[in-house]
Amino acid sequence: MTEPIRLRSAVPDDLPALTAIYNHYIVHTTITFDLQPYDPAARRGWFDDHAATGRHRLMVAADGEGVPVGYATSSRWRPKAAYDATVESSVYCHPDAVGRGIGTRLYAALFEALAGEDVHRVVAGIAQPNAASVALHKRFGFRSVGTFESVGLKFGRYWDVAWFERSMR
Repeated sequence: MTEPIRLRSAVPDDLPALTAIYNHYIVHTTITFDLQPYDPAARRGWFDDHAATGRHRLMVAADGEGVPVGYATSSRWRPKAAYDATVESSVYCHPDAVGRGIGTRLYAALFEALAGEDVHRVVAGIAQPNAASVALHKRFGFRSVGTFESVGLKFGRYWDVAWFERSMR
């Protein structure tokens, strides 16, 4: 039987689990171009940039014990005021939770929440290759707008980043 998953806004007690999930991707993948793992205290600023309402959200998928097994965010894309109605989305799942539809559920909840906010456009950068992430974004109406070639140096080589966008109107 599949364990029940509950979607909710993040709370401060989630920060250690969210940090552990993200650190897995730092250490083992090119999904993020951060190079050094974080401790939860160092991620507090990132956490505080998100709220239960507004454009910048942090949605959590929690297991039956309330422990986060994944999260999705909408974050500030650029620091200039003209970009305020554009957000960047991302989704991360605990390695044991990958392939269970949790990322899909998180994105559905995130975009439903954003539908009531002043968000015009959502963008996503996907380090390549990552067929699963590209497919997820396309399922949610993102379209490819181009690729930045060889922009991220990790694990001794350069990686491309494909950019996607979707309208929220």
